[in-house]
Amino acid sequence: MNYWLVKSEPSVYAWDQLLKDGTVVWDGVRNYTARNNLRAMKKGDQVLFYHSNEGLSIMGIARVRRVAYPDPTDSSGIWSSVDLEPVQSFQQPISLKTLKADLLLSNMQFVKQARLSVSSVTPDEFERIKRIGL
Repeated sequence: MNYWLVKSEPSVYAWDQLLKDGTVVWDGVRNYTARNNLRAMKKGDQVLFYHSNEGLSIMGIARVRRVAYPDPTDSSGIWSSVDLEPVQSFQQPISLKTLKADLLLSNMQFVKQARLSVSSVTPDEFERIKRIGL
């Protein structure tokens, strides 16, 4: 199993909306590294859901429900989407400040490449975040 982190502005698509919807097409990614991360996702992979710009916190864990397919918002065929479903909300959202202060988490791809909307997470990073959030 692989682990990932996706970012969304809560005003565009919030964690609570995913809980309500039950599934979402993760589309609109327009960065090659992020797209390649989407394409590397496998069904069942766990995904941390991060609120960017407002909140700046990891809100919970989602899961890849459908692997990469052509992004329905892209007519060029270059970009990809996946489907995500919620797994579990964190009891306490995990702030960016907390991530940066933790020696293990401060080296996450997400922290180092802050503009990347889909990033990989190591198993150790995922387990540490899970322990903090649950």
